Amino acid sequence: MIRKVLCGVGALGTSLFAATAAFAQDAAVAASTAAAAAASPAAAPSAAATTAAATAMIKAPTAAQMATMVNKGDTTWMLISTALVLMMSVPALALFYGGLVRTKNMLSVLMQVFMIISIGTLVWCFWGYSEAFTAGNGVTAPFVGGLSKAFLMGVNATTVAATFSNNVYIPEYAYVVFQMTFAIITPALIVGSLADRVKFWPLMLFMVLWMTVVYFPIAHMVWYWAGPDFYYQTASTAAPDGGFMFNKGALDFAGGTVVHINAGIAGLVGCLFLGKRIGYGKEPMPPHSLTMTMIGASLLWVGWFGFNAGSNLEATGLAATAFINTFVATAAAAVSWALCDQVVHGKPSMLGAASGAVAGLVAVTPASGFAGPMGAIVLGLIVSPICFFFVGKVKNAFNYDDALDVFGVHCIGGIVGALGTGILDAPSLGGQGIVDYTKFPAVAGAYDMSAQMITQLEGVLLTLVWSGVGSAILYFAIDKIFGLRPSADAEREGLDITEHGERAYNY
Repeated sequence: MIRKVLCGVGALGTSLFAATAAFAQDAAVAASTAAAAAASPAAAPSAAATTAAATAMIKAPTAAQMATMVNKGDTTWMLISTALVLMMSVPALALFYGGLVRTKNMLSVLMQVFMIISIGTLVWCFWGYSEAFTAGNGVTAPFVGGLSKAFLMGVNATTVAATFSNNVYIPEYAYVVFQMTFAIITPALIVGSLADRVKFWPLMLFMVLWMTVVYFPIAHMVWYWAGPDFYYQTASTAAPDGGFMFNKGALDFAGGTVVHINAGIAGLVGCLFLGKRIGYGKEPMPPHSLTMTMIGASLLWVGWFGFNAGSNLEATGLAATAFINTFVATAAAAVSWALCDQVVHGKPSMLGAASGAVAGLVAVTPASGFAGPMGAIVLGLIVSPICFFFVGKVKNAFNYDDALDVFGVHCIGGIVGALGTGILDAPSLGGQGIVDYTKFPAVAGAYDMSAQMITQLEGVLLTLVWSGVGSAILYFAIDKIFGLRPSADAEREGLDITEHGERAYNY
């Protein structure tokens, strides 16, 4: 029975038209090359390259044919996007978080983020890429990949990775390093919930294990698939070659579930497990440098263009759509949070504006390639009041110490974005619609908002349960063996000195 997969993670009608135009251009280039070759035989391309360029669509292309389907513009865009996403981690996230903590813990937060990025990079190359983005084995295949590319075996300068358009590929190294930046920033986000009260090396161990048992499987379930030139071949079977949520048609353009809900719920579980900071609720704990936080938030905004627009995997009109959506949703959310501050506290705050900008970035992440600009603006205007309520009222009501509001901004903002994507993707609301990849070449699919919303909710719940339960088990085990929280005296003195033997500032 044909299983119609309603998923457009970057492969929407716009990119299909763009791909068609690219193939037409390739054909024109091939004709021009042939004419030049007649005048100068030495300039003639290889027979394989000429054949591939002149062929409009190739079902299940060979490796040699795929090599001719790589565009330098797409490759360049992916490398630029990768650098932008790395900037989101260091220095952007480190500065954003560092400015929010007290002076005595600022360096510890910088060190935690910096080393998670460094250690996570190695983990990704050793087994993470293979676990997330290769076909699994047997009954576990929809939930986690295998180890066929552990230590990047079989990956080299000539291998390629699929995009979301038929017969369009990018170098596999470009895909590996781009996805690596997502894998390393996600665990770094968790640090904000645990700030001021967690030991360094046990935290690093937690992050390695968390990436392995939580992040990589969720990334596989939501994002892994065989690619548009091959997915149609297996879609009629009981087990098409794709992740569990991908096969169900979940829409997550750049990581609403995989990154933000995933990290946000892990942060909430962690802050509940560690307990409150000493003096929480009894003594002031203001941010020591909102100037630094503003710089970090601004760098996050710039880097997020690579995060969202880069997730299209191609330099097409859809990348531009994700780009403008990222821009306008963030602006709308910053304004919206400032208005909330004005109404509730009587004054707009820099902290609120920065928090709103991040909330907007989070919410638009899953919708960036699906919504239209007006829909993205509405999403930004809506997400800030919701996150504002959770950061203020809900957090105080339940009295949990989520130090830098990772749950209130990332998890809640991610949920708003994931569910909002199911609405804003509707063509009737200016969205991009969905693509049916069970056909070759892929075609536009009929959009069913109610069915899509159910699928989006399933993705949210799966992430909450998988990450929440997995994180709780890891926190418990590591705490029992090594201890996660420093002594009361060490916490009072500050983690900069007690964990790292140095200070962020020496006056």
